[in-house]
Amino acid sequence: MISGGNLYAVAKAMAPLYTAMALGYISVKYLRAFTPDQCAGINHFVALYALPLLIFRMVASNNPYTMSGRLLAADTLQKIILLAILFAWAYWANKRQKKSPPSASSSTPLQWVVTIFSLASLPNTIIMGVPLLGGMYGSMSAGLMVQIVVLQFCIWYNLVIFLYEYMAAKRAVLAKGHQVLPAVRVTEQISKSEVAMQEKESSTEATQTQNEVCVTIIEAAELATSDQSETSEDETSEPEIPKTGIQFTAKVPDQRVHEETPEPTVAVKVVVSMAMKKLLKIPNTYASFLGLLWSLMASKVGIRLPEIVDDSLAIVSTTAVGLSMFTAGTFLARQTQFIPCGYSKAILSILIRFIIGPLLMAITSFAMGLHGTLLHIAIVQAALPLAVSSFVYAEEYKLHADIMSTGIIIGNFVSLPFTIMYYILTGL
Repeated sequence: MISGGNLYAVAKAMAPLYTAMALGYISVKYLRAFTPDQCAGINHFVALYALPLLIFRMVASNNPYTMSGRLLAADTLQKIILLAILFAWAYWANKRQKKSPPSASSSTPLQWVVTIFSLASLPNTIIMGVPLLGGMYGSMSAGLMVQIVVLQFCIWYNLVIFLYEYMAAKRAVLAKGHQVLPAVRVTEQISKSEVAMQEKESSTEATQTQNEVCVTIIEAAELATSDQSETSEDETSEPEIPKTGIQFTAKVPDQRVHEETPEPTVAVKVVVSMAMKKLLKIPNTYASFLGLLWSLMASKVGIRLPEIVDDSLAIVSTTAVGLSMFTAGTFLARQTQFIPCGYSKAILSILIRFIIGPLLMAITSFAMGLHGTLLHIAIVQAALPLAVSSFVYAEEYKLHADIMSTGIIIGNFVSLPFTIMYYILTGL
C-alpha cells in the first residue's frame, strides 16, 4: 500500500506545478503583469525551445534495447484502436455535414479527433507518473514511464502536430480559394444589371415605336377623310395615304449563362504536402528523432553526452514544465469563467481521461498478455492527468485550448483519487 511518506512525496512533486500555475493566474488576473501577446510569446517559447530540448534529453537518456516490448505494444494498440474509432466517427460525421452544413463557429470532426485522442491517450507521464507510480510500485516504474514517454514523443505527439498542421494547411487553401468568389459574384451582379438595363431600354424603344405608328395611321386617316369631302365629285379617285416606312426593331439582350461558382475543392495531396513541410520545420520532430538516434548509438557503444552539452540543454529544458503550467494559469486568468469550456464539456473530458483511457488500456494490456505489476502499472499510468504538452500545442494552434486547460486544472485535482482507486482495483 501507499505509505504516508509516499503520499508526501507525491504532494511534494505536485506542489511546484500548482505554484507555477497559480503564479501565472495571479500575474494576469490581478497584477496585469502580462498582456495577451506576451502570454502568447511565453507559450511560443515553450513550444519551440523548452519542450523540444526536454524531449531530446528524455529520449536520448533512454536505453531502447532494454524497453518492455509488451508494455509498448499494449500502449500502441490502445492508441491505434482509439484512432480507428475516432476516424470512423469523423468519416460518418463528415457525410452528415454534407447534408446539413454546420455553422461557421462549430468545430470540425477532425478537430474533435485530435482533442479526444489527446485527452484519452496522452497522460502526464513524466511529471506526475514518475513520482506517483514510484510511490506505488517502486523504482522499476520510473524506467517504464520513461519508455512510454519516448514512444509518445517520437510517434504520437508528432502525429498530433501533423494533424494540427494538416488542418491549418486546409484552412489556408480554403481561404485562398474563397478570395476569388466575391469578385466572381460582383461580376455576375454587374452582368445581370446590364441585361436588365438592356431589356428596359428595348421595352421603352418598342413602346415609343408603337406610339409613332398609331399617330401616323391616325393622321393618314384624317387626311384621307378631308380629301374625300373636298373632292366629292371624283369619287373614283383613291386617297393617297402616305407610307410610313416604319421598321420595327427590337434589341435582343445577350443570353449569358451564369453558372453557379463551385466551392473550391481542397486537394488532399496538396494539403498533406503543406502539412509535412511544416512538420519538418518543427523542432519537436528533430528533437525526438535525433534523441532516438543518439540513444541507439550511445546505448550500443556505451557513451554519454558530454557534460557541457548536457548542462547547456538542461538549463533551458528544465523551464518547460514550469512555464507550461504558468501558461495554463495565464490562459485561465484570461477567461471569463473558471471552467472556460463549460461544465458539460468539463465532465466529458474527465470521463474520457479517467474512464475511457484506462478502460481501453486495460483491454489492450490483457490482449498483449500483460500480468502482475506490469499490468497494474500500464492501467494506473493511463489514469494520470492530461499532459501539459497537449495544452501547449492546443494553445499554439488555437484549437480547444479551453478544454485542454480545464482537463489539466481539474485533472490534477481529481487524478490522485482516481489513481488510488485503480491501484486498489488492480490489486484485488
